[in-house]
Amino acid sequence: MRKVILILSFVAFATVTAQDTWKADNAHSKVGFAITHLMISEVEGHFGEFDIQATADESFSEPNFTVDIKTTSIDTDNDRRDDHLRSADFFDAEKHPSLAFKTTSFEKTGEKTFKLTGDLTMHGVTKPVILEGKLNGIITDQRSQKLKAGLKLTGTVDRLAFGVGGDTPTLGDEVNMTINLEMAQQ
Repeated sequence: MRKVILILSFVAFATVTAQDTWKADNAHSKVGFAITHLMISEVEGHFGEFDIQATADESFSEPNFTVDIKTTSIDTDNDRRDDHLRSADFFDAEKHPSLAFKTTSFEKTGEKTFKLTGDLTMHGVTKPVILEGKLNGIITDQRSQKLKAGLKLTGTVDRLAFGVGGDTPTLGDEVNMTINLEMAQQ
């Protein structure tokens, strides 16, 4: 009897703590940003190439994210500006081809909201950043019969802390990030 209880306890614990890998569906996800220009307007853009994965249970509670964003894929709808952003003046994409983020802590702040803290590496500098998150919902995809989760992450990054763009008086120091994700259970 003792053995049966021990086995059942182990199975119950394994079921409760089971973590799955989730991967961003890039066709239905976007890594966007906005920065103040001339202190009067905002310029928006996005990164077209990224790999975002998370480990989480089926309810997507306490996700642990690993993010890789290609700096060469920056797109602000202006080729000349994009080339300048890829240059050594900003991202130095040849020397620093990607941005990376790794979750260090998770805090639930509401029924569907959370705060995600992690280490962001950009331009060769690693610093902690905080992202506010919202779980929009979880469904079973009719085609794949796998779970899909929709999330929105927002946060602000001080570009100067990462050595991006130098002290450029025409640009704001803060970059607002908005990441819309559709994550597919693997």
